[in-house]
Amino acid sequence: MHPANRPQLPAEIEEYRDAHWQREETARVETVLQAEQFIERAGFTACLTDTRRPGPSLYVAVCGRRDAILPRNVQKDPECSQTWTLKDQVMRRGRFYYGKLGRRSAMFVAPRMIPYFNALWGMRKRAEKKHLSRAALAVLKVLRKEWEMGTADLRAESGVSDRKTFLKTMDELQAAMIVIPSEVVYDPKFTYLWALAEERFPEELSRRIDRRTALREVARCFLDGAGLTIPGELARVTGLSRPEAGLGNRALVKEGYAVMVEQGTYLLAGFPGKLGSTVAALYERRLFVESTKNRRS
Repeated sequence: MHPANRPQLPAEIEEYRDAHWQREETARVETVLQAEQFIERAGFTACLTDTRRPGPSLYVAVCGRRDAILPRNVQKDPECSQTWTLKDQVMRRGRFYYGKLGRRSAMFVAPRMIPYFNALWGMRKRAEKKHLSRAALAVLKVLRKEWEMGTADLRAESGVSDRKTFLKTMDELQAAMIVIPSEVVYDPKFTYLWALAEERFPEELSRRIDRRTALREVARCFLDGAGLTIPGELARVTGLSRPEAGLGNRALVKEGYAVMVEQGTYLLAGFPGKLGSTVAALYERRLFVESTKNRRS
């Protein structure tokens, strides 16, 4: 969505997001340690998205401004190059989950959030034969034997030699949280090394979380950083359907963690400042009116 067409958020919310998603010059992400601290704080974040997409973004945090727009020629842009380098370093260190999730867009996930994402998008072994493509099963068979392998060798060993089919297959396995890129190599030629996600994050991926809990905790994580979420925003950031995103947000309202301002719009309970006080007062008045109507009926 172009910034001009995006719903206008209150200034207090934009400033809250500036602070929590590091969209300020003084909080720019410049080192791999700062990148990891940013991911841990956000819980989950996109890698190379700009202001046209909602949610936290490593690229926007590297730029240190809320209006960051990806240039047409990303290869020659210093901020894109820095983001790409940090992405490689974080992936190489292996402390945070990285892969194409949700709508198959690249995303970092902090360890504390991996069990919830796995409950929503992961696939258990007994379901693999039924739901994975033949090419994905072939690649997976090789990786379970070798544990880690470069793109060229994996294509040769699995028999998935067509480049387009292989890329589609790796997206499929990443979306199911089965395979992750574990390393990127540039010399003598550019290639990814691929590994099993369960090998790098065994504890997080072995936890069993029910879907409703996962929806609630993903919604909580986003709202903590956003301050307020508007209709369709959580779904667009995470790849969830709108009904499921709504279930997560309404679960927060039920426990008093969020306030429903209007249909599809939720504010973090206890939001600081005048905005929080005003919304809280309106919410209390709405509850009073509704309860009065119910007593009369």
